[in-house]
Amino acid sequence: MDVGALLRSVDAAAAVSGKSSPEQRAAGAAEQHQLVAGRLGMASALFTSLRCKHPPTADHSLRVALGCSAWAAALQMPDKLRTQLEAAALLHDVGKIGVPDSILNKTGRLSDIELEIIDSSREASRHILHSSGAPDEIIDGVVSASAWFDGSHRSVTLTGDQTPFVSRMIAIVDAFDSMTTDQVYRPARSRDQAIATLYEQAGTQFDPDLVRSYCELFSHDQRQLEADVAARWLTSATTTSLPWKATPRPAEAASEGSTPPSEPDLFTTRLVENMHDAVMFLDSQRIITMWNSGAEKLTGVGATAAIGKEMTPSLLDMAAATGELIDEAACPIKKSLGEGMQALERVSVMGRNGQSVTVDMHVIPVSATGRPGHFVGATVLMHDVSSEATLEERCQALHAEMIKDPMTQVANRAEFDRMLAAFVEAHLDTELRCSLIMADIDRFKSINDTYGHQAGDEAIMTFAGLMKSMCRTGDLVARYGGEEFAILCADCNNATAAKRADAIRKKLSETPHTNLGGRTITASFGVTELQPGDTPETLLRRSDRALLQAKDQGRNQVVQLGGGMQTENQPKAGWGGIGKWLLGSIGGGNGAIVQTRLVTNVPIELTVEKLRGFIADRDAEIVKTSENYIRLITEEADGSGSRRGSDQPISFIVDIHLSQVHIERTNNVGLAAGKYVHTYVDVKIQPRRDRDRSKAKIVDRARKLLSSLQAYLMAREAVAEPTTV
Repeated sequence: MDVGALLRSVDAAAAVSGKSSPEQRAAGAAEQHQLVAGRLGMASALFTSLRCKHPPTADHSLRVALGCSAWAAALQMPDKLRTQLEAAALLHDVGKIGVPDSILNKTGRLSDIELEIIDSSREASRHILHSSGAPDEIIDGVVSASAWFDGSHRSVTLTGDQTPFVSRMIAIVDAFDSMTTDQVYRPARSRDQAIATLYEQAGTQFDPDLVRSYCELFSHDQRQLEADVAARWLTSATTTSLPWKATPRPAEAASEGSTPPSEPDLFTTRLVENMHDAVMFLDSQRIITMWNSGAEKLTGVGATAAIGKEMTPSLLDMAAATGELIDEAACPIKKSLGEGMQALERVSVMGRNGQSVTVDMHVIPVSATGRPGHFVGATVLMHDVSSEATLEERCQALHAEMIKDPMTQVANRAEFDRMLAAFVEAHLDTELRCSLIMADIDRFKSINDTYGHQAGDEAIMTFAGLMKSMCRTGDLVARYGGEEFAILCADCNNATAAKRADAIRKKLSETPHTNLGGRTITASFGVTELQPGDTPETLLRRSDRALLQAKDQGRNQVVQLGGGMQTENQPKAGWGGIGKWLLGSIGGGNGAIVQTRLVTNVPIELTVEKLRGFIADRDAEIVKTSENYIRLITEEADGSGSRRGSDQPISFIVDIHLSQVHIERTNNVGLAAGKYVHTYVDVKIQPRRDRDRSKAKIVDRARKLLSSLQAYLMAREAVAEPTTV
């Protein structure tokens, strides 16, 4: 059953049978009024309570609610059902008000007892909502949102259609937001990676029909969906005081009469954010309230994931100079706060990629105004004293030598081209993440035509200045041409770069321009992350393709493409992984250098779209096609941007055959049996000319080409033949 039919059946089941009388219509209107009041009244109070308890959970709940609302708009969901969905999504984690902070802030794996406490929060949600007078439909939607489609959840036995329709929708948006948001134990995944995971879990954790429906949502006009959601939510919020904007977390456990540290002013904030050293602000309970970009670069942990966590030695695996882990009793921060004395110690902490980094840690207690000796928090600075220069230092050295565009004072096109090659080479060598943002001012020609070229120049300079002010030290802002700009983001994944681009987009749309009579302008953004097998050219083309999609989908938005670098759930493709794909000696057998079968959980239509991106970004030539088969000719360079004669590109013939199969699958208790889609990709790569087979680097080039194709398709090696029906 498709989602439209399913939605109609849900709506019909909820409708009153037979013709409605005036009294029934009045009762229905009263019920609808009750639901709206519940969403905007009761929901407001409970949501505020959740924010006071744990701001990250409340922020997540709000994003899930807005995501569900946009999905409902795309489905043209009946207003009553949409209201139930929005309220249930906003409050789906309200029961976590009763979960101890030690569990909510824990960075490691939860124990069985702790998992039981998390599971018990659903019953807490039921009691809280029931006591608040919430309608039963909303309560059921919240309590059932943890159910797995096949009934295999550890504590929820609902399966399939037994789970309310709105709960199945919330489960998908909940998982997507969790995957694409920074967590203290892992960085955010890209949109493509999250979509691939949803398809992988379709039929097990999620409703397969709803997964397909949700993933199709990203092809809609995002501006229209955002306008619909804004009109529905924000207008009502003005009369109900619904806390749509984030509010600062109150200081915890501060004694009566104490004064928490004041909010840093603009100059202090800019200074702290641009410091190379890590800077952290803690409250009296060592809860992190500020985490600058230097801390992000040092630890690999984003501010979103760190803020709200307790700064304990275990958070960053803090160790003494002897190499022994520091226990809670010997924590320098705890001792400094307790004694009211500054502390300066050399320790090691867990840096990005799990590598230990030696730092000089300076802890400075902060006393309450007018109350010397009463400490309300601390400032912690960490200076990297490792002997090896970091990647950021290498990038910053290059950044200092850049050639500037005379109008905007950002890097010019020639410098961008040089730096792009340097960024790609440096990040591939170190296996660190690197992202590229392409941005273009919307309808720029009309600005020049209507207000004159001076106004156009002001718009360009304002946009360039805004990007420079909102980027980190070590990032590169460049004028790519005309009104188009590029930002190279060092040590930054796809999801984080997209959030940065969206912050710039919002700020630009709120900035008035003098030469435009106080009016504002907008820009569109395309974001991508370096992924296996990339060259500077493929990275640039993929980002530009994302920018064009943002334009096509309504402008004034951010579109991200690509899966990014390998994650912990995607084993790296090295020589051991492709050894069995190499067919004897080079040039032997059928002439193939690489021949393998890949598999992905997404439907063949989506696989074809990903394949189109691979062809476009590599500027490959299509020489032969038939049903589900394509032959390409593409050139594979070494990716370093070198022009030495020995590193000339090698021309390859790539044969790709797609096949979609349906696999009979059920879980271990016999539930959710059915057919699930897998798309298989048979790949054969061979040199175009016989003389190329003697080149020493041909196997390495073929490996890179295969890695690139695998990254585009979000595929893995097929290890077993499926059962085909």
